[in-house]
Amino acid sequence: MLVMNPLVPEMIVSDLARSLHYYCEVLGFRIEYQRPEHHFAFLSFHGSQLMLEQDDHEESSWRVGPLEPPFGRGMNLSIKCPHAQSLIARLEAAGHTLRKPLEERWYRSNDMLIGERNFLVLDPDGYLLRFAEDLGIKAL
Repeated sequence: MLVMNPLVPEMIVSDLARSLHYYCEVLGFRIEYQRPEHHFAFLSFHGSQLMLEQDDHEESSWRVGPLEPPFGRGMNLSIKCPHAQSLIARLEAAGHTLRKPLEERWYRSNDMLIGERNFLVLDPDGYLLRFAEDLGIKAL
């Protein structure tokens, strides 16, 4: 039985089949369940979860304004991954370019530093994805 995280983003996409190919075949997400009649899929990736739903081009209370590419402006999704470089290789092999190359970053959290290797990539609808590999914690 699938246990949903307390917060699961649901993103409207323009072409569910194209998005499923990108998220599952290129990035390695898993389809947990689908409702094809609603053009909907629930995906997971190493503990992260997200939902995709194809735009029906009708008025909906779920939309707060017109959808114009790139979607998701002003928001990015930070997704933990076990091996950032392997994921980059999969993206490049599939012909996708990175928005921002892999970098090592240490972020202060009170008296500790939290490390990660991260990179940015845009999905087919322009949602900004930040994949981050954990580097551990160290004192300031």
